[in-house]
Amino acid sequence: MNLLQSVYKPFSVFSHEERMYLLKVGMIGFGKTGRSVATIILENPDISLEWVIRSSTRLEHRSVPEFLGVESAEPGLIYSKDEFTAKEIFQKSPVDVVIDFSSQSGIDWYGDAAAKAGIAIVSAISKYDNEAVMDERFRGYAQTTRVLWSPNITVGINFLLLAAKVMRLIAPHADIEIIEEHFKLKPEVSGTALRIADALDVAAPLVKTLRVGGIIGTHEVIFGFPFQTVRLKHESIAREAFGNGAIFAAKHLLTKPHGYYRIEDLMAPYFAGISPPEQVF
Repeated sequence: MNLLQSVYKPFSVFSHEERMYLLKVGMIGFGKTGRSVATIILENPDISLEWVIRSSTRLEHRSVPEFLGVESAEPGLIYSKDEFTAKEIFQKSPVDVVIDFSSQSGIDWYGDAAAKAGIAIVSAISKYDNEAVMDERFRGYAQTTRVLWSPNITVGINFLLLAAKVMRLIAPHADIEIIEEHFKLKPEVSGTALRIADALDVAAPLVKTLRVGGIIGTHEVIFGFPFQTVRLKHESIAREAFGNGAIFAAKHLLTKPHGYYRIEDLMAPYFAGISPPEQVF
């Protein structure tokens, strides 16, 4: 067993007793990103996609595997918000975790019911208008369940965030530039870039933005030294990357006690061989 395996045991190596059943997932949202994420979930043997909730009734009662052309025995039925309340769908088809790729208002439909039922929440919403209010709300849910919010749930971007924090500690006086690139029509500075800026104590207005073509998302942190430059860069080349991150978050979140987490909290134990967590955060 190598160092990283000894620091944190992956979900996939849990014993049969520890994994008494497949991880049952319900998804909120079925847009472009939601469909890509659903494809990755359907391909994962440890997870069962029980259902998807969307605002529109257009695909109501369709099978997600059939719609996406993925061979799977998982139920994956599509329902609309108008057909059931969240409490009703949780009773009709119980799940262990809800993964939200919908919109800012999606949490209003399922949040309270999920928390009361002890169902874990993974919110992958890129930005909430009032993050202070949402933080308070998530902390309330965390009293009875596990809650995770990640504006960018890709594994790579959160590794970049942790690595950037370590570099900031190593070289607190280095010059720092943050550059984010997205598709031409994205109007605002990305929530991920703002989060990186906050973590590194860089003023938000100093974040550089580029809007061109159909770039899905690129984030780069540059550390400038007198005689060298360090660049940490992450590029999303397909929306399926969010599916890998959502699966990582769901699996690891369910090994934790009730609480409010960020995805870097779940990754931090893997860094234990580099620097003690209390020094990094």
